Amino acid sequence: MLFPTAEYVLFFLPVLLVAWLSRRWLATHKVFLLLASYFFYGFWDWRFLPLLIVISVIAWVSTRALQATDDVRSRKVRLGIGVTVSLLILAFFKYLGFATGIVVNALAAIGIHWSPILPEIALPVGVSFFVFHGISLMMDGYRAKLDRKAPFLDSLLYIAFFPQLVAGPILRAASFLPQLRVQRDPGSIDVSRGMILIVIGLVKKVLIANHLATAIVDHVFETPVARSGLEVLLGIYGYAAQIYCDFSGYTDIAIGCALLLGYQFPKNFDSPYIAASPQEFWHRWHISLSSWLRDYLYIPLGGSRKGPVRIHVNLMITMLLGGLWHGAAWNFVFWGALHGGALVVHRLWSDSSLPFIRKIRAGRAWPFLARVICFHFVCFGWVFFRAPTWQHSWQILKSLSNAWTVGPWFTGGILIAIVAGVLAQGLPVRVREYVEAGFSRRPLVMQGFLLALAVLLIDALGPSGIAPFIYFQF
Repeated sequence: MLFPTAEYVLFFLPVLLVAWLSRRWLATHKVFLLLASYFFYGFWDWRFLPLLIVISVIAWVSTRALQATDDVRSRKVRLGIGVTVSLLILAFFKYLGFATGIVVNALAAIGIHWSPILPEIALPVGVSFFVFHGISLMMDGYRAKLDRKAPFLDSLLYIAFFPQLVAGPILRAASFLPQLRVQRDPGSIDVSRGMILIVIGLVKKVLIANHLATAIVDHVFETPVARSGLEVLLGIYGYAAQIYCDFSGYTDIAIGCALLLGYQFPKNFDSPYIAASPQEFWHRWHISLSSWLRDYLYIPLGGSRKGPVRIHVNLMITMLLGGLWHGAAWNFVFWGALHGGALVVHRLWSDSSLPFIRKIRAGRAWPFLARVICFHFVCFGWVFFRAPTWQHSWQILKSLSNAWTVGPWFTGGILIAIVAGVLAQGLPVRVREYVEAGFSRRPLVMQGFLLALAVLLIDALGPSGIAPFIYFQF
């Protein structure tokens, strides 16, 4: 059940109505939302619903075990068991084939040939996200960030809440569980902002991301050798716009739907393509994941407390594992290593006291040049993220040297979509705030009419069919 579909509308509207009708009976309200969330997930494939429930129960049991003792050693053991079991389940579904391939190749290198027969394992939708939520619950319990013992019902709903279930943003237990203890207040809900976020998300996903995917990106990445160099270049730029609009658009819809239900989600994107450094990019891109990796991986590894060499090692480990989290393939590992290396280089550059480097950093043109360099570095990395294999990635890059010719593929729609997806991030925040303020001043009936009109226009102008959401595979 994808957000921009009639199925989701038929699901969400009754859920919204019943959720608000049941708000006075808090336990009933939460049970209903939990069952609705399980239905939402089961709509994809009912076979994996027990997996979601098992992960949730493991996280709750581990958290309550952590909260039941003050003994430091015992708490570490209990946390280690809960996190290890969760990660082993994730590894079985997501990394078994990749890990087995590494072992087979290593054995072949020393003359031992092994051909294991592995079961065909389908990747459950959103498995990485709900495993990370389970770990967040355990870690927040371990760090005493939960102000009371984790309730069973609230813990299950925190992990399974449908707006964020399959693609985030990744919520923190310490910030979301308190929301579940309070009865929803209709007067405190910013309905206008919720509807605007949904419309913006639909525009990003349907009019920009889906159009770029079908008009140029898929063709370029499938057969790069048959494309002109200019088409390949625009295909790479197009994918940068596509993945941002696809993911941030889906997140906008998720945040908007949660807001209409009375729940606050954290901001997940903040104009990442205007970043002037790799560090700033990760402060703006998929913020909930980058902060999760920082708090639950980078800092436990030692963070920035143990000298420059250890900082660089910790950055590389964090980004390598971040790349592997995105996919069980060497191109994702390389993508993570690429960003880890960029973070290290940026730290060395920023800390350098060499005169010529200090002169460049102080130059008037450097802020603009830094943004151009950072954007093209990110686009270079997206090639390895999007291509099906490592070899295919290099084939795409080599195809940039093909003859630069213009064909029927070169349309104004493609250029407008790329510009809208990339350059529109530079619009001042006050423009968005002005639009939101103007919309919120309209009567509620008018707001509903404008929302319905916008949805109809998006449906009419968008390409036929709905392209799969990119982050579902993670």
